[in-house]
Amino acid sequence: MANEGESLRGDQLADEGETGVDLTGLGRVVLLLGGVMVLLGGAMMLLGRWAFLGRLPGDITFRRGNVSCHVPIVSSIVLSVILTTVLNLVMRLLNR
Repeated sequence: MANEGESLRGDQLADEGETGVDLTGLGRVVLLLGGVMVLLGGAMMLLGRWAFLGRLPGDITFRRGNVSCHVPIVSSIVLSVILTTVLNLVMRLLNR
């Protein structure tokens, strides 16, 4: 890159596009986030069919009149353990 006070040559700008910014990394991040969103959406569709999630012993539900509040404590712990295990396995496989 150019030092302070120096201008960029035309071939340097051509490598980085018209704006002078390399968007390749940003494109990869957007694709990765899109893939993660698709996986999360699919997981939510599948988890919505499982009746036991959110209804485990230890999940708290308050109801008073027209107001209800559901606090899925045990379901959150179970999901946390499952996701931690899966992510640890994925990271170990990627670091080989």
